[in-house]
Amino acid sequence: MELKLIKNKLPSRLYEILEKEIKSLRPAQEKAVKKGLLEGKNLLVCTPTASGKTLIGELAALKSILESRGKAIYIVPLKALASEKYNDFKKRYENAAKIALSIGDMDSKDPYLVDYDLIIMTSEKLDSLIRHHSPWLSMVKTIIIDEIHLLNDIERGPTLEILITLLKKLLKNVQIIGLSATIGNPEELAEWLSADLVEDDWRPVKLHKGIYHDGEIEFY
Repeated sequence: MELKLIKNKLPSRLYEILEKEIKSLRPAQEKAVKKGLLEGKNLLVCTPTASGKTLIGELAALKSILESRGKAIYIVPLKALASEKYNDFKKRYENAAKIALSIGDMDSKDPYLVDYDLIIMTSEKLDSLIRHHSPWLSMVKTIIIDEIHLLNDIERGPTLEILITLLKKLLKNVQIIGLSATIGNPEELAEWLSADLVEDDWRPVKLHKGIYHDGEIEFY
């Protein structure tokens, strides 16, 4: 699907930014659009690494922001990943949205975030903000959860599960986009999220499997 085919569904400012870098959507991105990504539908996206999952989240977030519907939160599991996403988003969208990184003080409401549109943070930080009743959270309309398969992680899973449960109760009509390369039970997770499932096996570089032995690789 060529990007220009969804031009009428995107805010003009967002389209102007994307057309400089993107001519056509990748398979998972096309499937997400067809399943209601740009109409506010909840989606669980399960596709290989580098298949374009992040852009799916960006489309949902920036559409909400530029159409003045509400803020967007991008949740990642690690501070280092949060910093990486912040730098990437800042580079691409700094002239279209106010972008913030919130990964620090766990005892603060971070009231300054009321002035920002797209906020990148860890699940632990968002959990802290909810517990401190940060008033600006009611303005959030889009939530992107990267590496959502960590729900099954012994350390981070319980916090993430409680966090998603709270968000679904606290925020009405919020759009939730879950992103992951590997999920063992995607249908069950999609049902729990009240989301449509987007699956695809396309990857930019073909994956070969083999066995290495005595300096040689035998592919199969």
